[in-house]
Amino acid sequence: MAVTTKQKAAMILMTLDSATASELLRGVKPETVRELAVEMAYLDAAGHHNVQQSLAYAKEFVGSLKVEKGFKIKDFLGQMLTNAIGQEKAKQIQNEISGLIQQRDPFIPLRSAEPATIAAVLKGEHPQAMAVVLSELTPKKSSEVLKLLETPIRQDVVGRMASGERLTPESKMRIAEMICHKLKTLKTEEGPVQQVQPEQSLRKVSIILRNLSKELRDGLLSAIKDKDADAAEKVTNLMILWDDIPAITDRSLQNVLRQIDSKDMALALTKADEIIIKKFRSNISERAAQTLDEEVSLMSAPTTEAIEEAREKIVNILRQSNQAGELAFVEE
Repeated sequence: MAVTTKQKAAMILMTLDSATASELLRGVKPETVRELAVEMAYLDAAGHHNVQQSLAYAKEFVGSLKVEKGFKIKDFLGQMLTNAIGQEKAKQIQNEISGLIQQRDPFIPLRSAEPATIAAVLKGEHPQAMAVVLSELTPKKSSEVLKLLETPIRQDVVGRMASGERLTPESKMRIAEMICHKLKTLKTEEGPVQQVQPEQSLRKVSIILRNLSKELRDGLLSAIKDKDADAAEKVTNLMILWDDIPAITDRSLQNVLRQIDSKDMALALTKADEIIIKKFRSNISERAAQTLDEEVSLMSAPTTEAIEEAREKIVNILRQSNQAGELAFVEE
């Protein structure tokens, strides 16, 4: 998730006790306080309230912080807003928050629901509605829900997700309202609707499928191929990109790195992100690392084309391993 400055400020406030947060907001315009309150409630409802990440931002600005265990956003907002702008205005803002969050993200009640609950809510719905809902969830949760669907329906849903068919914001909103209403009747917990580009849709499908077992994944890919061979090929390739390397488990990556030529590795790691360089170096032997260093020392300034070609070679080897069911990924 790309974090805005306003969201960083909200995360910092969420690491403080309500009294300290109130003091920081004294003198701040009520409109700004309202915006920050909405951000905090949204981050919490969307599952983006990560204490470690909040502390990382807070340490940039303050020297000591107090993070309370059992943080409850409603209690925190109530005390903070009352102390900062008074009880009457605080109640008004709190009454508006729920509607504003729902307006920003109509699928918000589904994000914290259990996969089994979501599967139960989707039962009997049109496959297109199911595809829309799964596209709005994280790849991991979508994978878990897919496993609970019947095979014919599962294939239909994945095929629709891979097709990249666009729906109007109004249609997505109606689907969200219908599904969330069903969720509410089951008495379970829970920005504007955005258009998803076809490439983004295929990428999300690919990440969902790579989290499934090889047998299940291959069956779904076959179903996609029957409808659209080009889409199936794109989904297969999009399962593994260069930037996905840090998400591969160490053990499965080690097996692949033994197949890669040291010269290609040296070229591919030129100007690479530090996290990828560390991932490679921590999963090769000491002797292989020495050979890699020798290749780097002998290498003249490589062209961008040469670097990209070397990276594509490595990615293709990773894709082959993934298709053989030999890759595993760190759960997000």
